[in-house]
Amino acid sequence: MRLLSRHWPRIAVTLIPLVFALLHAGGVLRIDVLQRLDDILYDARLRATMPRTLDERIVIVDIDEKSLAEGGRWPWARNKLAELVEELLDRQQAALLGFDVVFAEADDSSGLKRLKQLAQNELKDQPAFADKLNQIQGRLDYDAVFAKSLEKRPVVLGYYLTSDREGRVNGVLPAPVMGSEALKGRPIRFTNWNGYGANIDTLAKAVPMAGFFNSITEGDGVVRSIPLLAEYKGRYYESLSLAMFRMLVGLPGVEPGFPQEKLLTRNYQSLESILLRQGSRTLAIPVDDRVATLVPFRGPGGANGGSYRYISASDVLAKRVAPGQLKDKIVLLGTTAPGLLDLRVTPVGETYPGVETHANVISGLLDGQVLVKPDYAVGFEVLVLVLAGLALAFALPLLSAPKAVAASVGVTAALVGLNFWLYSAHGLVLPLAAALVMAFTAFALNMSYGYFVESRSKRELANLFGTYVPPELVDEMVKDPDSYSMKASAKELTVMFCDMRGFTRISETMEPTQLQALLNSVFSRLTDLIRGNRGTIDKYMGDCVMAFWGAPVDTPDHASLAVKTALEMVHAVRQLNEEHRAKGLPEIGIGIGLNTGTMCVGDMGSDIRRSYTVIGDAVNLGSRLEGLSKTYGVETVASESTRKLSADFAWQELDKVRVKGKDRAVVIFCPVTPLGQLDQQVSGELKEWALAIKAYRDQAWDDCDVHLLNLQRMNAQKYLYRLYAERVASMRLLPFDPEWDGATNFETK
Repeated sequence: MRLLSRHWPRIAVTLIPLVFALLHAGGVLRIDVLQRLDDILYDARLRATMPRTLDERIVIVDIDEKSLAEGGRWPWARNKLAELVEELLDRQQAALLGFDVVFAEADDSSGLKRLKQLAQNELKDQPAFADKLNQIQGRLDYDAVFAKSLEKRPVVLGYYLTSDREGRVNGVLPAPVMGSEALKGRPIRFTNWNGYGANIDTLAKAVPMAGFFNSITEGDGVVRSIPLLAEYKGRYYESLSLAMFRMLVGLPGVEPGFPQEKLLTRNYQSLESILLRQGSRTLAIPVDDRVATLVPFRGPGGANGGSYRYISASDVLAKRVAPGQLKDKIVLLGTTAPGLLDLRVTPVGETYPGVETHANVISGLLDGQVLVKPDYAVGFEVLVLVLAGLALAFALPLLSAPKAVAASVGVTAALVGLNFWLYSAHGLVLPLAAALVMAFTAFALNMSYGYFVESRSKRELANLFGTYVPPELVDEMVKDPDSYSMKASAKELTVMFCDMRGFTRISETMEPTQLQALLNSVFSRLTDLIRGNRGTIDKYMGDCVMAFWGAPVDTPDHASLAVKTALEMVHAVRQLNEEHRAKGLPEIGIGIGLNTGTMCVGDMGSDIRRSYTVIGDAVNLGSRLEGLSKTYGVETVASESTRKLSADFAWQELDKVRVKGKDRAVVIFCPVTPLGQLDQQVSGELKEWALAIKAYRDQAWDDCDVHLLNLQRMNAQKYLYRLYAERVASMRLLPFDPEWDGATNFETK
């Protein structure tokens, strides 16, 4: 929760695409480019998964350019069509014949109408003419001849529905397959037309089965779906493909399939399916919100597309097709001739035969593989958007750039994989564009915000603290730049003062450039140790370096790290002196003061120059302790507060002192070594020293002398022991003082 609260601006920015995507999915704010992208994705997915195999059950008899060249311009005389029907149904023994053409006007090509006019006018005085006309008019009534060839045959006629301002009608509609009462008052969004162009009465009476061959052209001009049912004046009519399928399966009744009330389909104003019911058997054909089905294209289309067998109508009429070649086949009569304007733009081709779209739907219905956008598509899209959007919004701000890229790619791959699986395994066409665009935009906004806003603050932070703080601490700080600032605050820290001993003497014997090189060498090595132990460089003051631990990055073990650094610095100076002796350079010494306490840390200084530093009594004490290191002959002097927080080191108590400006005495110590490296000899020396310092505080001078003598035998080079021996010698001359607290007073800084 702390991380989330820290990144809430970035999370809010990342949620912006989710909000727009949800508004689009819910229909509140339709974004055309997303719909267009969804269409493109659907088309690409469709082309990638088409079976591209031949469906031998369906044959298309094609009124192609060859047919027009041999049989004349369209429309052909109906007696010729009657021959075609008889050839297909009798000689070829087709199981079902569907017409993807409409016969909306009477056929007068035989001249019968003109002959009747002659018999009634110019030749009415010629009885022989009238008699002969009566004998042959049955053969010249091509509509009747055609109608007779269709009667009681497995034939489905085609017609079209129209929408215009005048609502023109022509021909005779078939009986509707469903009335408005079946919908039980529900406002279903059927595709609605107000006019039609149907077959003439003679043909309509001969063939009661007919279906409209309209398709749905999307906003981009592409045909992707066909309505299975359409509304005209409150009645509902079936498509050509549905009518042919119903005839194949025994003409079951048509009923609406209402969606069950579910969370994802609540308020869905359409049908879930079309139910074909016959006795106890029910077949559900899923439909989308327009009561339409997506065309399950098998291949690129046309005679060379490989999905269906195309036979030229002229070859059928000329009996160039061997008898029985079409036995038990489903035959669709249509046209691919460009002049007859039945070529469509589809996802799989820009000049796709309209008749083949119906063949695809029939094939899909027979196989039970109908593509459909389900009733819960909107609910599914909203759910996917919410899950993916929230995952990205809350994950991306917490991840590094490479991990954010990986997470975004993972979410995108999951979205695509789930969508493709539902499509290929279950025939479900679900929206994907909004989710993909949301994921990409969320990633882009997140990265942009991180670069232009957070990265700027991180760069500013790095620039601000880079000269004070070790790189690894800066790396930690930039992960949460808002938690760090130069603003002053009071914190418990450990401060270090490290002074170079004998610098004045050295500077008098060296050239300035040599002195500069020496200082740079020493300070570089000491600075590396400070930074390597998470210390912050405060400042360099001539031959002194000041540092502290615990800020700006919280470091619970700041005291231990400071003590560790001090020991390493002492060791480094000893190594450096060995190098100096080898080069003939002067040796150096250092004095270190350590103190832990509450200090004020922050950006301080003037309007002209400021620095990140620490101030306070605890800092001043650290400086005083550094000055005492020379007095006691040790490299490091630490306060009792530092010792208490550094229990993993062995310590030697130096004294109880009262420094200038302080009324309260403080006990001071020198770190000896980490406890894990303490040997038996040093341990014995520290125990003997503890007895000596106790005797000194008790003013037991004889006992103290004995212990000091033992210590000098153990470590004759230790200046501390000689110092106390001299003190004891002086103190013996004074009377016993019951008020003495054992502290040494220092009146100078």
